Amino acid sequence: MKQDLFEFDRQLHSLLCEHFSREFTTRQLRDAYAALLPPSSFQLADVRVYVYEQIRRLLRVGWAEMAEQRQKRGQVFRMLEMPQRLLLVLVDGSFSMRVDPLEAPTDEGRETPRSLPSSKEGQDDQARLQVMLKETRLDLLSSLGETERYKQLFEEIPHLKGSFEGVYLEARDRSSKLLGHVRAIENTLKAISAA
Repeated sequence: MKQDLFEFDRQLHSLLCEHFSREFTTRQLRDAYAALLPPSSFQLADVRVYVYEQIRRLLRVGWAEMAEQRQKRGQVFRMLEMPQRLLLVLVDGSFSMRVDPLEAPTDEGRETPRSLPSSKEGQDDQARLQVMLKETRLDLLSSLGETERYKQLFEEIPHLKGSFEGVYLEARDRSSKLLGHVRAIENTLKAISAA
């Protein structure tokens, strides 16, 4: 059988495999994907368009389907088995290649931490949070990769599932927690920047 090459975003693929393997909405997938991107490097509306585009591609090739109940907002999608005719190629940074990063100073009138009386303290906090964010993102990607690999191993060597399912579930739970950590740090950074 001739296989069709299908390029797909590696991070989106990991999220779909580990967190949204049954059902998901555009918003859920968008929020999870945005949490993996560097803060201030995107606009949420652009991420939504990109994620929706990728969902449409999955629908077209028969790898996903819409839930029977059609909705204008919050449409639920379901992942299906990957069609055998597809040859999956995972690519990095599809979103960052399509969308130009925003310039760092987005708001003209916004005060920067340097102009605040406690600017040194604010800068120290931001620097520490940026380091924490970078480390947590790396941990998240590593954990997503681990869970993705276990899942692939279970598909390729099914008899391993009984022995390693516990480890797989731990890695999946760790990924979920780390995603929450990333969001918390990003929200804190935004709050400090806006102060």
